[in-house]
Amino acid sequence: MQQREVTILQHVRNEHGGLFEEYILERGIGLYRVPIDETNEIPPINSTHLLILGGPMSVNNEEEFPWLKEEKQVIREWVAKGRPVLGICLGAQLIASSFGAAVRPCEEELGWSSVITVRDDFFPDLPGQFRVFQMHGETFEIPHEAELIFHGEKVCNQGICIGSAAGLQFHIELTIGMIQEWVITRPDREQSFILAQSRQYLPESRKICRIITDRFLSAAPYDISWIRKSGYQ
Repeated sequence: MQQREVTILQHVRNEHGGLFEEYILERGIGLYRVPIDETNEIPPINSTHLLILGGPMSVNNEEEFPWLKEEKQVIREWVAKGRPVLGICLGAQLIASSFGAAVRPCEEELGWSSVITVRDDFFPDLPGQFRVFQMHGETFEIPHEAELIFHGEKVCNQGICIGSAAGLQFHIELTIGMIQEWVITRPDREQSFILAQSRQYLPESRKICRIITDRFLSAAPYDISWIRKSGYQ
């Protein structure tokens, strides 16, 4: 079996791997971080698994952030080879955009909301409905070749799968410290409400993150599909 290693594409300093990194290192798997906001380019990626994090930019701003084109090309190349990709928030939007789907403004979501599992064969161990943390102002359409795997309350499209790439609009990697940093500029009452909810829902969110991370890390380096169970070992 090829030794696992995860490359993390990070778009901004305060949207880091969080629990993902904790669970990856816990399993003794190699980790390579690419701070795109510093490098302004996508280097050659030799890892077995690719994790794409969030960020405040739009996938449509290719003139301002020319590396977005490179990132989308990398996603297409990985999917063509059946290599495992997991995208979070902006990462999910990048997956959708890579395959021709529109990404457009939507009602802002900030805080905790429920998502419903559409495909129970995607992650059989997940509950049919669970709470997730949201922080985004854009949403994606579903590419022609993709499957909707989660839908939400305000914003319908919350998760997609296209071959070996899975994209989640919501955040499962968060710690209470990350949330505190993300909401620091919001009004005091809103901060207090979000942090109180976070203390209530984070224990379940940690379990959700572990389930998804474990399946991501268990995926074979090539010729896998998130939906086809036989692609995993």
